[in-house]
Amino acid sequence: MPLIRLSATTSLLTAVAAGALLVGCSAEVTVEKSTPKLSADKLATTVAEKLAATTGQAKPNITCPEALEGKVDTTTRCKLTADDGSTLGVTVTVTGVDGTKINFDVKADNTPTPAPS
Repeated sequence: MPLIRLSATTSLLTAVAAGALLVGCSAEVTVEKSTPKLSADKLATTVAEKLAATTGQAKPNITCPEALEGKVDTTTRCKLTADDGSTLGVTVTVTGVDGTKINFDVKADNTPTPAPS
């Protein structure tokens, strides 16, 4: 039986992608006007922390292109980039808002995109 060794990068992407991982997350945010928003940087940090806690792996490199507006069903796409340059898309969907607290779910894509050659 051949032994298959996965790099930490591959293991992380596999762990995150396995079963289209769904993680319930919430974060405290500052109110801007009448609708709370979570900055892109804070969103990326929160998503990375939740994925690390769920997978038992090191905190991944997550980037989010925009702030998350605190309206139910609002979505944004973030990107997990592994050490080898491969990426995995992550969808963040607002599930509820309670004052200045935004609750959201995180769903990773099933398949990573290979690193550019």
